Amino acid sequence: MKKLVLLLLFFSLATVYGQNPAIQLIPQPVEIQQSDGSFVLTKTSTVGFDSQQSRKIAEMLSRKLNLSTGFSIKPQQDKAGSIQFNLNKVPVTLIGKEGYTLVSSPKGVVITANEPAGLFYGMQTLFQLLPKEIESKTVINIPWIIPSVIITDYPRFGWRGIMLDVSRNFFTKEEVKLYIDQIARYKYNTLHWHLTDDNGWRIEIKSLPKLTEVGAWRVPRFGQFGERTAPKPGEAATAGGFYTQADIKEIIQYAQDRNITIMPEIDVPGHSMSAIAAYPELSCTKDTSIKVNPGSSFSEWFDNGTFKMRIDNTLNPSDEKVYEFLDKVFTEMAALFPNPYIHVGGDECYKGFWTNDPGCQALMKKMNMTHPEELQAYFMKRVEDILKSKGKKMIGWDEILEGGVAPEATVMSWRGIKGGIEAAKMGHDVVMTPTTFVYLDYQQGEPTIEPPIYANLRLSKCYSFNPVPEGVDAKYILGGQGNLWTEQVVTLHHAEYMTWPRGWALAEDFWSPKASKNWGNFIQRVEKLFDRADIEGINYSTAIYDAIINVSGKDGKMTVNMDSEVPGLDIYYTIDGAMPNTYSPKYSKPVELPEGPVTLRVVTYRNGKQIGHLITLTPEVLKKRVPAN
Repeated sequence: MKKLVLLLLFFSLATVYGQNPAIQLIPQPVEIQQSDGSFVLTKTSTVGFDSQQSRKIAEMLSRKLNLSTGFSIKPQQDKAGSIQFNLNKVPVTLIGKEGYTLVSSPKGVVITANEPAGLFYGMQTLFQLLPKEIESKTVINIPWIIPSVIITDYPRFGWRGIMLDVSRNFFTKEEVKLYIDQIARYKYNTLHWHLTDDNGWRIEIKSLPKLTEVGAWRVPRFGQFGERTAPKPGEAATAGGFYTQADIKEIIQYAQDRNITIMPEIDVPGHSMSAIAAYPELSCTKDTSIKVNPGSSFSEWFDNGTFKMRIDNTLNPSDEKVYEFLDKVFTEMAALFPNPYIHVGGDECYKGFWTNDPGCQALMKKMNMTHPEELQAYFMKRVEDILKSKGKKMIGWDEILEGGVAPEATVMSWRGIKGGIEAAKMGHDVVMTPTTFVYLDYQQGEPTIEPPIYANLRLSKCYSFNPVPEGVDAKYILGGQGNLWTEQVVTLHHAEYMTWPRGWALAEDFWSPKASKNWGNFIQRVEKLFDRADIEGINYSTAIYDAIINVSGKDGKMTVNMDSEVPGLDIYYTIDGAMPNTYSPKYSKPVELPEGPVTLRVVTYRNGKQIGHLITLTPEVLKKRVPAN
C-alpha cells in the first residue's frame, strides 16, 4: 500500500518534463518524451548486457546501485535484464559514436548505443533519473523509482574538456581519479592534464631523472600566490610530488573506463622554470641558482598586456640540446598516452632573454628573422616535427599563432575568441576555451567574499557560452573546454568548489543543442544537482544565491543597483549599521545612498529564509565600484 501511495503521489506532481522534479537532467538531452507509469528497482531486479564490450558498464552500474540500495544485483550476459545494455548491430547514424537511446517503462530500462561510450553516457542519464539518494555511499531504504521516458541523445561537440592544473598544486593519484569520476558524470570526454609549469614538474621521465628529483619539489609556502617569499639559500624543497609512469598508466586506464581521454601538457618554451631548475643548461642564462617557484613574484605585468620576467623561465630555442631534451620527454610520453594529442603550451613566453642571447641572435640572422616571435614559431615547428615522429599531433595555446603557426597544429583559443577565429579561418582545428567564459579559477560571485583572484566569472556567463563564433565554419571547432588553474586551489575540496556548478553549465554548452538552452530551467536543474552533491559529499559554490551589486555615481552621489542570478529572490539591505533581514528595507528599485561614510549590507532570502551570504560593502569599497568616467 505504501508503494502504491508513493507512486500515485509521484505521478500527481506532474507529467510534463519541465515540471516533473524527477526529470531534471544536466546536460539536457536532445529529445525526451515522458509517458505514464514507472519502473521500480527491487532486490530481484537484474542488469543485463549483450556483449563483452558492454560488460564493464553493466558492472559499474551494478556496483553503484548495490552501494545505495543494499541489493545484490549481478550483471548477466545474454539475458534480458531489468536494466539492459545493448550495442546496435547496425549503427544508427543519428546518434553517432557517443549517443544513446534510453527507454524506460514499467517493464524495465533499455539503453542502446552504437559504441560503449554511448552506453556509458546512457548510464549517467539513468543515475539522474533515479532518486537523489542513489548518490549515497550507505544503504538507504526508499522506493527506487525510475520514470517512464524515451530519450534520444547525442553530443553537439566531440571535444568536451576540463583542464586540471596539477603543477601549481599537486593532486594525488586518488584525487585525480575522483575528479575524473565527477566530470565523467556530466558527459565530459577529455581531461587536459597540465603536468608542468614554473611551479612543478609532475611526470616521471626515466631518461631525465632530475625532472622529478628536483623539478617536482619546492619550498613550502602559504598565503596568496604571487606574494610568497622566494626560496632561501639552503632551504629544503619538501612540498610537491609527481606521478610515476605506473601511476600515469593506472590513471589513463581509469579514465578510459569512464570514456575520458587524457591529454597531457608539457608547457614550453615559457613556463619552464621547474625544468630549468633541474637542467639549467636548457635556458639562455644557464643560471644554476634558479629554483622551482613556490608562488613568489617573478614577473612584472604592464597595463598594455605585456610583461617582463625577472627570472629566466624560458627554454633556449637556438640550442640543439633543448630539442634533444624534448625528444626524450616526448618519446616517453608518447609511449604512455594513447591520446593523439600532446599539448605543448606556448603561452606567455617572454622573449627578453632571447634578444640578449648571442645564439638566438645568430639563429635569427641565419633564418632571416626580424622579430623574436619568429623564434617561437621556429621552436614550435621543431616541436611539431618531434611529435609527428612519435605519431602525435601538436596542440597549443593561441600564442602559437604568433610568428607563424606550425602547419598542422590545433589551437586552443584562451585569450578571448579572436585567436580561435583566426586559426579556424586559416584551416586549423580549434578548441574554444576563452577566459571570459570558461576559466574556472576566476571568482564566481561577490568579490568581497569569494577567494581572491583578479577576475570574475558567474554561472550565467558560463551558461551563455557558444563555442562556435559568428562567421566561423563550425567544422573547424572541435568543441570547448573549461580550465581550472590551481595557483589558489590547494585541495580537491576547493577544486570541486571552483568547478561546480560552473562545470554543469559548460557541460550543457558542449553537449546539448544550442536551441534547448534556457536559463530559468537550467537553474531549477542546478538546484536539484545541489541536493545530489550534498548526499554524495561533493563541494560546490552557492554564489548564484548572492546579490549582484553595482554602483554608479553622478554629481558626487552614489546609486546602488542590485540583482540576482536566481529568479525570484528577495533582496534586503541596510545602510544604518544594522544586520539586514526580512524586517529591513526590501530592494525594489535603485537606491541612492546618502552623503557620508555609508556601509551597505545586503542579503538574499527565498520563502522567508536566508539563502545568500551576507555582503558588507564599506564606503571605500563602494567608491571603488563607481566606474571611471
